[in-house]
Amino acid sequence: MARLRRATVAVALLAAGLVFSSCGTGGAVTEARISCGFVARALNLQAQSEMTGLTTPQREKLRADAMSELLKGTQAAANATSIDGSWNPLQTTINEAERVPLKDLVPALTRLCKVANSSTPYL
Repeated sequence: MARLRRATVAVALLAAGLVFSSCGTGGAVTEARISCGFVARALNLQAQSEMTGLTTPQREKLRADAMSELLKGTQAAANATSIDGSWNPLQTTINEAERVPLKDLVPALTRLCKVANSSTPYL
């Protein structure tokens, strides 16, 4: 009976190891892509805020909405980084938006998300 329990535990640990190992890089890419969905919406709002003909309150609202949307991607970027540290630039760039104007981060975020959404998403 004890042998059967040990064998069952060993099989369960082996199965769990296989499941968790399959989550590795693919899981990081999935999380990076989720984060980039928020980034895309934020960059769209940021671009809208720079259009001509807007009042100052309209611009400020769009920029605030852009920042809010961008920060929603923080957790997914952190998850991607936890799984695969090579996604740290995405997480760091998103976090920099609290100190650096979003318009200055557009090129970096665009490149990072282009990689995440590519068919070979490796940094």
